[in-house]
Amino acid sequence: MKQFNEFIPLIVFFVIYKMYDIYSATAALIIVTACTLLFSWYKYRKVEKMQLITFAMVTVFGGITLFTQDSSFIKWKVTIIYCLFSIVLLVSQYGFKQNLLKKMLGKEMVLPEFVWSRVNAAWAIFFLSLAGLNHYIAFNMSEELWVDFKVFGVLGIMLAFTILTVIYLYRYMPKENSDNK
Repeated sequence: MKQFNEFIPLIVFFVIYKMYDIYSATAALIIVTACTLLFSWYKYRKVEKMQLITFAMVTVFGGITLFTQDSSFIKWKVTIIYCLFSIVLLVSQYGFKQNLLKKMLGKEMVLPEFVWSRVNAAWAIFFLSLAGLNHYIAFNMSEELWVDFKVFGVLGIMLAFTILTVIYLYRYMPKENSDNK
């Protein structure tokens, strides 16, 4: 349910964009992101740091987009968020010796340290690549293509990369000993 709530603002953004324009969609994105934040607080009595960061970025870049009537600001938000994800993964691992992916998933999976390190670096590179791809599409293609990419392209690419990550991790997961029955 939590993951679905994170997609609601994106779905609303897409629908409003298709019905009206980028500015109406941006206003809706700000409002719905705020509502999902409030819902998360009400339901779980907790708001994740990434939710707050995303809300702040949506509000700032969306607000500037609406104020200036220049859609490039909302397009920059996506690029900057992916760059921040990449930087956080790299700085936490190499600067603070804390692998965030291991911290999030390490309770469910026991894996060698080098595997966690590789996966963390791979996701950092992935997010940096996604930032570059978003920037290219946002500023070299039509606005409609960018919106479609932001909603469907990024989702598909992220799903594919997640599947590849799971396949890679599976190779290193300890095998259950079936001889002990």
